[in-house]
Amino acid sequence: MTTFTQDYQITWEKLPDDYKLPDDPVDNINQPALAAALTESLQLAGKISANALTTTNYGICATLNNKMVIKAPDWAFIAKINVSREEVIRSYTPQLQGDIPVIVMEFVSDTQETEYSIKATYPPGKWFFYERILKVPNYIIFEPDRGSFEMYCLQNEQYILQEPNENQRYWIAEINLYLGVWQGTRENRPGKWLRWWDEQGNLLPWGTELAEQERQRAEQERQRAQRLAAQLRAAGIEPED
Repeated sequence: MTTFTQDYQITWEKLPDDYKLPDDPVDNINQPALAAALTESLQLAGKISANALTTTNYGICATLNNKMVIKAPDWAFIAKINVSREEVIRSYTPQLQGDIPVIVMEFVSDTQETEYSIKATYPPGKWFFYERILKVPNYIIFEPDRGSFEMYCLQNEQYILQEPNENQRYWIAEINLYLGVWQGTRENRPGKWLRWWDEQGNLLPWGTELAEQERQRAEQERQRAQRLAAQLRAAGIEPED
């Protein structure tokens, strides 16, 4: 498949097996934790189907005028891939191997603001690549230290800044969930996190939160059983074990 934008002819080609990917470390220790938290709650809520793909600092490819471009968003959600997971171990090419990502996220970690780069010449900036090349419907820029959050939606082929609802959450229609900033602690990191809420405003929990809910439920059941046993003894009845 070939399309045209700006001065680019875009083709969707698989990354060659011998292509050397950059071996850059992540920019910030918090980035993997933020990404893992987003994926975990979606998995536990059954929101990630068998052929969906979530990625973290992972190459998404397009070929522009016969030159490969790879951007690695800090987190992305792809609703459906059309190939086996073995075929997308190193990288993912939209259109060729499945859908365009529904969401890409960047966690701001430096002062260069590369997340806002509209550089159109090769190699294009992140903003230009997501907006004009991939045409990703939702682009999110999150600054974890301050908790600042910007969500842009693709409208008339350009990103438009969105406004949150009264709860300071943003509706993402493609996955029927709200996304917003949550203050709390996970993995010994107190601070701001991105969290999901359903249409009814219920927070999608993490595994540790589900475990704590189960612990509290078991404790309440134990206390209820103790009260019942005490009432039976008071009535002269020895409760069964």
